[in-house]
Amino acid sequence: MQWLPEGWKPKAIAVDIDGTLTDENKKINTEAIEALRDLEVAGFTVILATGNVRAITYGLWRFIGLSGPMICENGGVVWHPDWAAPIVRADGTRAKQAAEMLASKLNVNAEGITTNAWRESEWCLFPDEDVDVISNAIANSEFSDLSVVKTGFAIHLMESHLSKGEGLKVVLDKLGLAPSEILAIGDAPNDISMFKNVGHSIAVGGCFNEVAAIADVVSPYMHGETFAPLVKALLNQSRQ
Repeated sequence: MQWLPEGWKPKAIAVDIDGTLTDENKKINTEAIEALRDLEVAGFTVILATGNVRAITYGLWRFIGLSGPMICENGGVVWHPDWAAPIVRADGTRAKQAAEMLASKLNVNAEGITTNAWRESEWCLFPDEDVDVISNAIANSEFSDLSVVKTGFAIHLMESHLSKGEGLKVVLDKLGLAPSEILAIGDAPNDISMFKNVGHSIAVGGCFNEVAAIADVVSPYMHGETFAPLVKALLNQSRQ
């Protein structure tokens, strides 16, 4: 299949984690890890772009052996260990207060998912909560300025200016790269803003329908199974 535009070679690859490198059971695909290492060896910068928290993202970044900055919490936190400090683009206090408001009015667990213990810019509810009811309650409250974004692993409450696409802009400014030089790979609605701000986008198999609708390519392989054939094609094209 044609994974990439003919003759096009990205300078960096922005990669989602949950649902992209992992399957629906949150198990990471080991062949995907090997493929990302192959990209780094070949001189490509790999940027992890995730809704997950900085601590978990850093652990994965370190053990894979990556070099690019990390976009965490859907662009709420942007970081590289070589930087003096992370760039925290929002205060997650209001998002947590919004969760507490929802709990007081609806049958919603305000504590949310486990990783909230490390969140710096947003708050996440369990993915099986009713997102339509939550969205309506937020829209008709003092927290109507917040965004509600559902992925396969959480419902994110966050400031409306936060997105992976905006976080990527911060990273590209740091790296001196243009959006047209970036390949993005993802699976969920929180990847759409990133897909709209890059040169080429690939949705993995098993992605949300709305992501497949805007991706340049939809992989025939499920989740992390996408990476081995994709990276092989990318490396072959870069040698031509």
